[in-house]
Amino acid sequence: MFSNLYPIAFVLSLASLSGWFFFRDNEQRSDFLRKIFLGSIATFGISWALAEGQWAYKFPALLREMVVLGAVPIALSIFRKNKWAYIGALAVVLFGLKSFYFEKLKSTFPQAVVAEQKTTSTPAPTGLDPNGELLIEIREGSQLADIQTVLEKYGLVALPAFKPNDATATDLDDYFVVDVPSVQDFPRVKKELAGRAAVEWLEENEQVSLSPMEMEPMQPIPGANKKYGINDPGLTNLWGFEAMKVDELYTVLKDKKPKKRALIAILDTGVDANHEDLKANFTSTKSAYNTDRAGHGTHCAGIAAAVSNNGVGVASFSQTNDFVQVTSVKVLSDGGSGTQQSIINGMLEAADRGADVLSLSLGGLSSDSRQRAYQKALEYANKKGCIVVVAAGNANRNAKEFVPANVEGVITVSAIDTLLGRASFSNMVPDVKMGVAAPGVKVYSTMPGSVYATMNGTSMATPYVAGLLGLMKSLKPDLTTKEAYEILKETGAETKNTKETGRLIQPGAAVAKL
Repeated sequence: MFSNLYPIAFVLSLASLSGWFFFRDNEQRSDFLRKIFLGSIATFGISWALAEGQWAYKFPALLREMVVLGAVPIALSIFRKNKWAYIGALAVVLFGLKSFYFEKLKSTFPQAVVAEQKTTSTPAPTGLDPNGELLIEIREGSQLADIQTVLEKYGLVALPAFKPNDATATDLDDYFVVDVPSVQDFPRVKKELAGRAAVEWLEENEQVSLSPMEMEPMQPIPGANKKYGINDPGLTNLWGFEAMKVDELYTVLKDKKPKKRALIAILDTGVDANHEDLKANFTSTKSAYNTDRAGHGTHCAGIAAAVSNNGVGVASFSQTNDFVQVTSVKVLSDGGSGTQQSIINGMLEAADRGADVLSLSLGGLSSDSRQRAYQKALEYANKKGCIVVVAAGNANRNAKEFVPANVEGVITVSAIDTLLGRASFSNMVPDVKMGVAAPGVKVYSTMPGSVYATMNGTSMATPYVAGLLGLMKSLKPDLTTKEAYEILKETGAETKNTKETGRLIQPGAAVAKL
């Protein structure tokens, strides 16, 4: 409700304030417009305060609106001496706001809007996208029209599911997402579509949700700044640097010059592009991805590519900041949920935008024996030169049961704790093809609003590996996933549960091996 009131109250506040400015010499009209303004601005303030979202995001949004609210009436006052010129200018401004700014206002707090939309529709089968439960691949030589009778029988809508720029490199452009409004019809729809000759493959469009983020206090490590030779104060909280012997990495890098500045794409809840410890290493792919109300994506970005030796915050594996840069592709909502379709489209977009490493700190239980669309997205990314890194998951189970951790061709990352054992929550990786380990407990990193926090999860371990692979790709741009994994495995250190975790990455040894 509040997300709907927010844009309406703002526009009404702006219009009434402008009118109040114009009619300030007319006591009756001025008083009337003043009352409307006070009521609408109060409604605006209440809708802002009660709308969902973190305060670190809400205050900049409020400042943005206050600047517009103050600037427009002042700008219009230059036309005050001419009634019709003023009315015309106001009409132009309001039309411009409606055309170019109103959608921005409406999307300021989208979480609440999504929730309201879902309550008006029939719930989807558990764990599936309620707006598109099925993904179907149309066989080469067939058309969507070949299954039209099934679609019409159940009143279904099928739309293109994926948007690769290079359709010749994949057949994901043959996939459609099908919305099945009725839960009762779902089994019959699935069976009938799967039985059609035009349908080569059918799978469920599963939802993915992040595990709750846990923040913990951190015990500083004495003398850490002196050991690493850089001035980031947060180094005293990075116990993982000790476990991964990052001081050895910094020694190795003194004799290395990058052949390119590798791009690491964080596929997540967005990234705070203006964070003090990220902005110098951040490159934008789309402005909509440059904020992060959840904080998860920003935390991962700092682990992978925080600006080192800048006197603030934390550091990353590239202490001179010449080796890697980071970008964001938003595939999860502000509440941390997404779908197979949104994640795959994010993988395609990141690959098309030239990313060298895709970091996916996300996943969920897999109900299908094999996710064919994920596999095709991975192959597309590999053709574009990307290495894909995925979190093993936080359920204390076998990672082969989770997607995309179980997709053949990704590097799957488990989490170790401060004692170098498998973290109690971390999934195990003995049955995935390429499993490695990285610190995933009490990991200190960036959060929206130029602040910092300590979190747990395989989500935190994954960007450590992505950051190292970005560094390696900067030195050897044609490095393949298989080559990279073999180096990580050969140079990695034993953990207390190596069979369950895979080997702990050792960045210095890995870079030296190149």
